[in-house]
Amino acid sequence: MSNPIKSLIESRVSTGRYQVNRDLSDQDVSELVRLATRAPSAYNFQNWKFIVVRSPEAKARLRAVSYGQQQVVDAPVTFIICGTLAAHESLAQALQPSVDAGILDQSTLEGWVAAAKGSHPGNPQLQRDEALRSASLAAMTLMLAAQGMGLSTGAMSGFDALGVAREFGLAANEVPVILVTAGYPATGNWPQKPRRPLQEVLEFA
Repeated sequence: MSNPIKSLIESRVSTGRYQVNRDLSDQDVSELVRLATRAPSAYNFQNWKFIVVRSPEAKARLRAVSYGQQQVVDAPVTFIICGTLAAHESLAQALQPSVDAGILDQSTLEGWVAAAKGSHPGNPQLQRDEALRSASLAAMTLMLAAQGMGLSTGAMSGFDALGVAREFGLAANEVPVILVTAGYPATGNWPQKPRRPLQEVLEFA
């Protein structure tokens, strides 16, 4: 019996070369972000934001703050995936649809909000950790979603975070965590590179 998720994981490559004349539709972009938001987050914070860089002018600005890397120009779309700080402040609003749907009851919402407000205010390290975790989980979900749609992606950590925040008008509580290019691959991309042996990274306790 085939395992499509396993196939997607094993076939994914980090793409840096794209077909420059093949665009992604608004529908494709929206679907990628919709699927990315199915990623988990602590308390269901959903503490993320996606900026879609696709115009030539925006690509040029992004290239200037990502050390001149050409793939942000060649790819039809680059997502700036941000994590948001102080997510506890809007947790009740984020959880209300789950109460409305009958998934959570009101007492659970209130308990989660109280727990988050007991640990997150005054703890910038925890807020940043949660922002990085949520944005990273969303990024990986987006990359697998793209793979399932016949697209290729490349995750990029090589950028000037302050420059990205400045050029794209990020708020003080929005942390640019990772860039993800997406589109149709051109020739010349490397295959998936071998991974370290399991015995070097796996431990049972």
